[in-house]
Amino acid sequence: MLLVGVWSGCTNTSSVRPSSAEEVHLFLLAGQSNMAGRGIVTADHRDPIPGVMALRQDGSWGPALDPIHWDKGVAGVGMARSFARAYLRDNPGVTIGFIPAACGGSSVEVWAPGIYFEPTGGFPYDDAIARVRAVRSRGKLMGMLWHQGEADGNPGRVDHYAERLTELFARFRRDLVAPNLPIVMGQLGQFPGKPVKPERMRVNDIHRKVAADDPRITLVSSAGLSAKDDMVHFNASSLDEFGERYARAWRELQDSESR
Repeated sequence: MLLVGVWSGCTNTSSVRPSSAEEVHLFLLAGQSNMAGRGIVTADHRDPIPGVMALRQDGSWGPALDPIHWDKGVAGVGMARSFARAYLRDNPGVTIGFIPAACGGSSVEVWAPGIYFEPTGGFPYDDAIARVRAVRSRGKLMGMLWHQGEADGNPGRVDHYAERLTELFARFRRDLVAPNLPIVMGQLGQFPGKPVKPERMRVNDIHRKVAADDPRITLVSSAGLSAKDDMVHFNASSLDEFGERYARAWRELQDSESR
C-alpha cells in the first residue's frame, strides 16, 4: 500500500489515506540516542520492508530505511526495523507507520513543553506531540517505544529521575488523549568490560519500578547486548536483537490484557 502525505510545520497533513481495507498501526519512537540508533548502516538496513513506513524529516512518508531518525548527523541503525519484522509476524496484513522523535543526548528534563534542546535543534516533547497529531488520522496510535536514561544516570540528575519520568509518561498520555497508551522501554546497556556507575544502576532500578507500578508499561532487558567501540551505544546487531525483544515485550503486554 502507499501511505503518503506531507507534514509541514508540525500542523498540516494531506488528506491522502490508505485504503480502508488496510489497517495502519502507528508507533512513536522517543528517547535519546540508543532509540534514534547509532549502529553502522549496511546495505541490508537500506532494503525496504513491505508494509513498514516512517515519517521523514520533510514530513512525507517513505519506506522505513535506516537511519530512520534525523536527530543528528551520526544517526544510524536503530531498533525499529527489527521490531517491525517481529511485529508483522504477529500481526500479518497490517501496515506500520513509525513516528521518529528521539533526540540524542536528551535528559528527561528537556522532554517538557516549551524546552528547546540545542544539540538537536528542536523541542523534543513538542515536536513528538506535533508529529503524532499531524499523522494520527492515518491510523491507530498503538503505543510508544522508549529508550532513554543515559543522560540522567549522573549525579544531580538521577535523584529527580523517577519523578520526572513518571510525570513525562503521564503527560504523553494526557496530551495525546491516550490514557492507556502502552509504553515499551528498555534497560540501559550492561556492557562487558564497562563498569556500571551507581547512578546508571539506579536508573535501571527506576525503570523496573516504573514498569512494575503501571500495567501498561513494560521493561525490556538489555542483558547480553553489545556496544560499539564508544561503549555507549548498542551496535547494529544488538539493536536488531533489541528490536526483537521490544516486539516480544509488546506481544506479552497485549496478551496480559486479554487474560
